[in-house]
Amino acid sequence: MKKILLSTVTILALAACEDPYNREGIGFTGIDGEPRTLADVPGAVAFLPPATNVPAELAALPTIAVTTDQVEAEKVARVAIDNGGRSDTNSVVLTGQDTNLFLSTVSVNGALYGVLRTESNSTRVDNRIGSGFGRNAEQFTGCLPAGEVFRKGSSSSSSGFAVLLDCS
Repeated sequence: MKKILLSTVTILALAACEDPYNREGIGFTGIDGEPRTLADVPGAVAFLPPATNVPAELAALPTIAVTTDQVEAEKVARVAIDNGGRSDTNSVVLTGQDTNLFLSTVSVNGALYGVLRTESNSTRVDNRIGSGFGRNAEQFTGCLPAGEVFRKGSSSSSSGFAVLLDCS
């Protein structure tokens, strides 16, 4: 009887230290000891980097407006590439392993283009980046691609890409 009474008193004494209606826990799942929340420290096991929303960032930037007397699609796209943004005030900086790319929107004679450029005309990237940009234009810009991807460069590498966008 003393053993039962002693264990009951111990349990009641420990239970009196905590509010019985507080069910928040101490931050662990209880099974394998993993944290319940994500860490904001780079390198931690549960670290989750801040999410970026490229179309939302691009929509917040002004569209660069240009007029030209060119009428051929390739030449109009080249005007869009030449006038695409290369700073954080008029483009979204996409950080890559080798080089940074700048994504902007350019309106040439009222036609909206999504433009992806390198830091300078002398910096070039593989043309596969341009084809990937064309396939994923909707994910980058929030608009559907309305044509082929045009490039400024050679057959193997380019310094800029443009695709006509349909945002309706």
